[in-house]
Amino acid sequence: MAMKIRLARGGSNKRPFYSIVASDSRMPRDGRFIEKLGTYNPLLAKDSEDRVKMNMERVQYWLSQGAQPTDRVARFLEAAGVRAKATRANMKKAEPGDKAKKRAEEKAKKAEAAAE
Repeated sequence: MAMKIRLARGGSNKRPFYSIVASDSRMPRDGRFIEKLGTYNPLLAKDSEDRVKMNMERVQYWLSQGAQPTDRVARFLEAAGVRAKATRANMKKAEPGDKAKKRAEEKAKKAEAAAE
């Protein structure tokens, strides 16, 4: 059975609240889970202690059993010092495309020529 440690969404519209759960990877996000390991409240301030709460003993147990944390949960575990900080691929989604870069270069050249 492929186990995941992931977030299950709760809360009402525009007021998210997540449970950190250990579940079978084939189950739906908010569906059946095996054990609740903690909570995550993204509406609280980033420095608040109540923002992320986890039962670290149980998290360690599930990690030892081969459960794979999702990206967000892995970041929580890195912040808690349980996992080593992983290198992530720096996606270039925010970088403009080739045409936009050429237009920006041309605009800079025109502005430079106008300034002279």
